[in-house]
Order: sequence, then structure tokens, then C-alpha cells
Amino acid sequence: MYDGVIQDLIDELGQLPGIGPKSAQRIAFYLLDADPDDVRRFAAVLVDVKAKVHFCSICGNVTELPECRICTDPRRDDSVLCVVEESKDVVAIERTREYRGRYHVLGGAISPIAGIGPDQLRIKQLLQRLADSTIEEVILATDPNLEGEATATYLIRMLTPLGLRVTKLASGLPVGGDLEYADELTLGRAFEGRHAIS
Repeated sequence: MYDGVIQDLIDELGQLPGIGPKSAQRIAFYLLDADPDDVRRFAAVLVDVKAKVHFCSICGNVTELPECRICTDPRRDDSVLCVVEESKDVVAIERTREYRGRYHVLGGAISPIAGIGPDQLRIKQLLQRLADSTIEEVILATDPNLEGEATATYLIRMLTPLGLRVTKLASGLPVGGDLEYADELTLGRAFEGRHAIS
């Protein structure tokens, strides 16, 4: 334990996701040793992000404008909507350069343990977007974990009566992985998602 402002800094850094007490201490001492101009720039960027960045009024992605660049891009396919949990998922899918449709960011996943239910997510906004009949397919791209599966299952029940084509990202074995190290769920999904070669 340190005194005063240095302990305050360590405590604040320790609240960041993925930063434990030792990492928080290491970052705090790095900042103490850093050039004052670098620290001022870092602090200014943090303040700027909080002041300028918000969620897109259409899809819920992060942006500095009222609508994000994907929602305003006329070249995107309006008939396909990919539903993801977080903005970082949009970035991951965009990196593949395989998807050219629109997105809807839920803002999380259903997690009873964390007290997050369907009402805390952007599901109402999703249903409003689907009401205009432009969208023909909804791709569920939630995380392949307990919360992501619960969210996908809930959405499937909500979307099926709407007569839309509802699909889910395939899941299975990672490239470069060994069968002996795959868990039962992953291996089972790899079997379910198999496709014909010829």
C-alpha cells in the first residue's frame, strides 16, 4: 500500500478490465517515470474520448458522429443485419472483409449472474429496426459462451415469428488446433456444422 495519490492511481487503474493489482502498480509507476508531456497527452485523449465518443443512433456502434460510418455507407447491403454484443465485435468482423451488411450492437449479453436481462440490452431497438421490412436476414454473432448462447436463444425466440431468415455464425475447431485439446462443446459444434466437400 502506498500513500495518497499514487495509491489512488493504482486503485483506479485496478478497476480497468484485465488489470490486476500488480499490473495496476506497474502502469502507475510507468506513468510516474514517463515524460510529463506524454502523460498530459494521454490524459487529454481520455478526456476527449469521454467528451466526443457516443453510440450510433442507428446501430449502437461507437462513433463521434450522430451515425457511424457503417450506417452512413450507401454501399452496404441493407437486407442483412448482423447482431453482435459489443462494438469490438464489429471491428473483428470488419477485419475479415467478408461481410458487407449492416450491424446492430446489443451492448452486452444476457447474464443473470451479472444482473443483465433482455431489458438492459438494445433488443427493443433491434425489433424497431426490423419493423420496416427492409431486412431479410438476421445473423446472430454472439460470443460462443454461456451468456452469448443465452442471448442468441432469446433472440431466436423473438425473431422467428417475424418470418425473417435467422442464421447464426458457425462455430467449431480453430485453424491450427488439435482435436485432442478441443472441449466437448466445440467438437460437438464442429460435427453439427460440418458441410459437404463434394
